[in-house]
This record gives sequence, structure tokens and C-alpha cells, in this order.
Amino acid sequence: MIDPRAIVAPGAQLAADVSVGAFSVIGPNVTLGPRTVIGPHAILDGHTSLGADNKVSPFACIGGPPQDKKYAGEPTRLQIGDRNVFRESCTVNRGTTHDKGVTRIGDDNLLMAYTHVAHDCVIGDKTVFANCVALGGHVEVGDWVIIGGLAAVHQFVKIGAHAFIGGHSALTRDVPPYVMAAGNPTVPHSVNSEGLKRRGFDEKQIRNIKNAYRTVYRSDLKLSDALARLEPQAAEHAELRPFVEFIKASSRSLVR
Repeated sequence: MIDPRAIVAPGAQLAADVSVGAFSVIGPNVTLGPRTVIGPHAILDGHTSLGADNKVSPFACIGGPPQDKKYAGEPTRLQIGDRNVFRESCTVNRGTTHDKGVTRIGDDNLLMAYTHVAHDCVIGDKTVFANCVALGGHVEVGDWVIIGGLAAVHQFVKIGAHAFIGGHSALTRDVPPYVMAAGNPTVPHSVNSEGLKRRGFDEKQIRNIKNAYRTVYRSDLKLSDALARLEPQAAEHAELRPFVEFIKASSRSLVR
């Protein structure tokens, strides 16, 4: 399953059914899980682990050193789950000692061509990053997030689960769960109701989320007053808890 023209360093740990294409390079501290497919001309380096059923396309560079001038060669890590797809020329950097020392990507994510995931990012499950999306360092992205092509996300920004970020956006503030946002600067527009329907949210749950969105973004209340109004509702309706807890924990301020 390993093309004779590939280079696999001694010490790399590959499951028996891993496939490695021609001219790919696998570093000595790389671990590849079952049925993972590495296309031709890909590079996997550093202390990098991929779970099962991942697909890495040609010219992707997975586990490269962080683009951080403070990085001094420490043995930081990149951890990737199962069933992820990294399309052509994706770049994913491992972590730095200035954070947790690890970049993490969950399961079932699609990173399209030329996507960049910087050091110390944390990405959940079932996300889609369209072509040329760029994440700065320390960014956190929740489950089911979709980010449109050519969008840029500033370092330390957090994006909540089920959010939708439009193409060409320049995101410098946090986006709560369920919110659709776009633009430069990025501003909120509505709730990602169509995405929620596809994921099994019922009409009542979506209506509750829309009402919570209006409380934060359309009521002219101070954020503290909006939260005071929403917290009792979140105690009663589980779908509102991620929205309220995310806003309470935001440190960069919210898109407004």
C-alpha cells in the first residue's frame, strides 16, 4: 500500500492498510490510523497523529511547524480524528508552547483546497471549510460550522456550533452558535435555520433560537440585560444553553 517512491521515515507508525502515494514524505513521529489514504506529493511531519479513514490530497502539508516567531522547535503536536478530508494544498500546523501545545481537529471534517489551520486551533466535528479559508492561531471552531471560501479568521476568535460564515468574510470577533454572519468587518445577519432543520432541530427549537437571537441583536438591550432575560429561558430549553453559555464566556466580544 506504500508506493516505492514515497519516503516513510523509520519510527513512523502506519496501520497495515494505510495507503501512501508516490513522492509523499512521512516523518518519524507521524502515526496514521487504519484505512487512511495519503495521496501523492503530500508531507506529514512533526508529532502528528491521524485516526482512521482520513484522506490527504496531493501537496497537502500536515503537521508542519507553527508560523510563530516565538517557536523554538519544541516537540508540540497535531491530533486529528477520523474520517477527515484534506484537499489539495491544505496546510495544518502543530501547536506551540504558548498555548496547550497541540492543534486538534475532530471527526468528519472537510477542509477544501488551500485551507490553512494555524497553530493551537481547536476544530470540532462535521465542519466544512471552503477553498482558501484561513484560520489564525488559537482559533476555536464548534461542531457543524461552515465557513465560506476566502474567509479569514483572526487569532483567538471562537465560532460556536452550527454557525455559518459567509465567503470573503474578515472575522475578528466571536460568533455565537447558530448565527449566520458575513462581511468585512463581519456582522450577524440571522439564524442558520436551514442548517438546523437539516440536523434535526424541530420548529419549536428553531423558533426559540430565533427569539434568543432577536433578544441579543434586535432588542436594543445591553448585552448583560439580554443575558439576564435569556438565562431563565436557557434553563428551560436545552437548545438555548450553548447560545447563552458561549456569550457569557466570550472574551473577544461578539460580532455586532
